Amino acid sequence: MSLKSMKKEELELLSYTDLTELILMENKGAMNTAAIFKKISSLVSLSDDEYASKIGDFYTSLTTDKRFIFLDDTAEWDLRNRHSAQVVVTDDDDDEDDEEDEEETIEETEEENEEEDIDSIDSDEDDLDDDDDISELSIISDEDLDEN
Repeated sequence: MSLKSMKKEELELLSYTDLTELILMENKGAMNTAAIFKKISSLVSLSDDEYASKIGDFYTSLTTDKRFIFLDDTAEWDLRNRHSAQVVVTDDDDDEDDEEDEEETIEETEEENEEEDIDSIDSDEDDLDDDDDISELSIISDEDLDEN
């Protein structure tokens, strides 16, 4: 259905994102945010104040609607179904190098952890030597506790 053939009442019933989809289909190309919203504003007769107060919410709705895609290189919006995802296949040799690097990192980390464990054991032994206060402790029965 063409935007030009629609009545103003029909246009006002559509959401801004639905109108955007129709505008982009008719335009057959990407458009920037301001141009799209200017077109919507003229279709539904928004004032300049309404335009200024609603364009931020309009931008947010475009970013969350999966029908649209933002083209970084042109700073424009287009319909997602006009674009395909590019799959990048890497060379297998690079993967082997990454695995070797990862194994070396794991080995280095394990060695560091072993050194930390040894240091920890040494400090625990030092703590035990300082605890000679155990000889001063005495055992008290429950009856003795009740008397106090």
